This record gives sequence, structure tokens and C-alpha cells, in this order.
Amino acid sequence: MSERISVLIGTTKGVFILRSDAARRDWALSGPLCEGWPCNHVIGDPATGDIWAAAGGEWNGSGVWRSTDGGATWELSLLANGEIDAFLAQDAEFAKMLGHGPSPDAPYKGQITGVWSLGFEHDTLYLGTKPAALLASTDRGQTWAKVQGLSDHPSADGWQPGGAGLVLHSIVGVPDDPQKLWVGISAAGVFATEDGGATWDRRNRRSNAASAAQAQDAPTLGECGHEVGHCVHNIVRADQAAGDLLYQQNHEGVFRSKDGGRSWDDIAQGLPSKFGFPIAVHPHDPQTLWVLPLNGDMQGRFPPDASAAVWRSRDGGQTWQDLRQGLPGENCFFTVLRQAMATDQAAQAGVYFGTNTGSLFASRDEGDTWTEIARHLPTILGVEVMHQR
Repeated sequence: MSERISVLIGTTKGVFILRSDAARRDWALSGPLCEGWPCNHVIGDPATGDIWAAAGGEWNGSGVWRSTDGGATWELSLLANGEIDAFLAQDAEFAKMLGHGPSPDAPYKGQITGVWSLGFEHDTLYLGTKPAALLASTDRGQTWAKVQGLSDHPSADGWQPGGAGLVLHSIVGVPDDPQKLWVGISAAGVFATEDGGATWDRRNRRSNAASAAQAQDAPTLGECGHEVGHCVHNIVRADQAAGDLLYQQNHEGVFRSKDGGRSWDDIAQGLPSKFGFPIAVHPHDPQTLWVLPLNGDMQGRFPPDASAAVWRSRDGGQTWQDLRQGLPGENCFFTVLRQAMATDQAAQAGVYFGTNTGSLFASRDEGDTWTEIARHLPTILGVEVMHQR
């Protein structure tokens, strides 16, 4: 069977899918899907072709759309009602115009206002929400239950919201150990479980901090004047052979942990800016990773000098190289958001990122050269790749 590559794109106006073969040269676009609901994150199961989209917000309500036929049709699992339901309940003419009334009360009505991230590990589908909580589904997204151990963490009352609110945005699992999971919360930091979610350990200690207490309880202030030491923007885990090697892009730098997050080394030296949102790691080489620095928290959040570049390290963050060929070299003011960069599983890994100006860039040679494979899409919020054989 020939290889198929699907780039799953979440945008402010629905889900889009770009498809190609193993050559990754010609791409076919479908969308918008999921009735145009804003979608933060889309993932797929390469074994079955199922696709899930974390979508909605205060107006639509929040839920997970699921497709079991490669994106042709979709079914919604509504988790929280939106403002539209109140309008429909109060305005019969509005309901008549739309052709339906309000949705029944959803299980998390009034508890969550958005869904931000998805993860699929060991036949369990995980969902990160706003305000920060972790939900789990063991029936592939039809029903959900809260992972109460995380919500009951002793530090929960002190979690501070980031710029987008208090969101759980990163979910990282381990292929051969269903008991392990890491999540990232802005702005509370990295949390890890090694007992399937029953208990959680907060793991934000910097390796150069004077003490664990200093790093855990006294985060630094950023340019915005708010606490950012716990404001992890994205987490990725390296290839299984590397053990629990993690990388993160933080509000205040890029970090590496060789011990599953128990301590973090600053590896931002050599980058033009410590600030950025996404980070990606090579699917087969744990020492190769990519980041996309932006010019700072209060300076516009676009590439330094308005010249786009992805920065790659081949040695685990000790040194960095800027990769610019095929990217806009001047007058570039786009932003790349936290979930908008991903890799495929090819031997020479493909790297993909989407912009808030609606462009999707791809590299077939691990970042050496770039091609714009889609443009004029809505604001891109998330990018993932499903690689099937």
C-alpha cells in the first residue's frame, strides 16, 4: 500500500486537510469542515484513519468533532453549551431561521469555555480544556470523564492564566508505558503522572536554580509584568530510544529535560529571541529539533527583523542554525502559534508550520528549504500530521 500524508489543520473557520503521497510534492486541500467551528487542534489515528478536532468556544459551545471516514463526515460530542443555545432558547424566530433549537445541556455546561488540545495514547483520547483540566475518553471521543487527580493537585488554586487564559495545551504520552503522561498548562507549568493520572507531580525546576523551591514557587516576571516562569508554551518528547527526553518552548526560553521534566536546562543560547510558541522534535533523531523564535512578548510577536526563519539544532540545543530558504525574508509580520508546527514520520522528516495569516509552509528536507503549500486559509491555530501506509 502506498504511503499517504495528511496535514490536519485547525483554523478559526473550521478544519482543513492537505493530502499528498510519500513524495510530498503535490497537495490536495479539503475544507472547511466541522461546520466552520473554530478549531484549536486536530489529530488522527493512523491505524484507523479516525480524526478528532477540538473545537468551539464561548459562542458555539465546546466539543470534539469526530470523523471515522477520513474527514468526509463528522459527528460532534458537545461538552459545554455556548451562547448560541441561550439565544435559540429565547428567540423562536432565530431558531426557526437556523432550523433547530438549542442543544440539550452538555455534561460540562458552565464548567469549560474552550477546548485546546488532544492526545491519543493507548486507546485513550485525552482533551485539554479552558479553564485548565484534562478529560479522557475510552470510547474514541463519544463520552468523557475528568482526570480528577490533576484537578485536585495541591497547587491548583494558585494556577495563573496566561494571555489566552488558563489553558491545558500540551499532552504528551509514552508509546510503551500507558501510566506516563505529561501536560503543559499556561501558566502553571509542566505536570507529570506515572500512575495513569491518579497523582501528578509539578515539574518546573530549572537546573541552574538555587533550589527546587525557588524554581517551583517563585517564577520570574516577563516583559508583560506577569509571572511567566511557569508559562510553558509547548512540550514535545523525543524518540522512545532516548528515554524521557523532553523539550519545551517556554514564555522565557527553550529548555531540555533529560529526566522526564524533573529538571530543565536552558538551551536558548544562540537563538535571536527566547520568546516563541511552537517546538518540534525529529521523529527518529532525538537530538534534532526546530523552533520558530518571535521578537518578544511586547514587540509584536513576529519574526525578528521581520524576516522569517525556522531555527534547527542537530545537537540537542547546544548550537542552532537559522533556515530561511523559501521563507519571506522581509516585511514578514506573521505569528506561528503554539500548536502550529509538526513533523511527519518520513526517514528524512518533513516539517510543517502554519501562520496566523493563513499560510502553510512545508519542508521535505528537514528545514533546509521551504515551500508554501497552502495560502489564504483562515488564521491557523494548530497543525498535525497523520502518516499512513
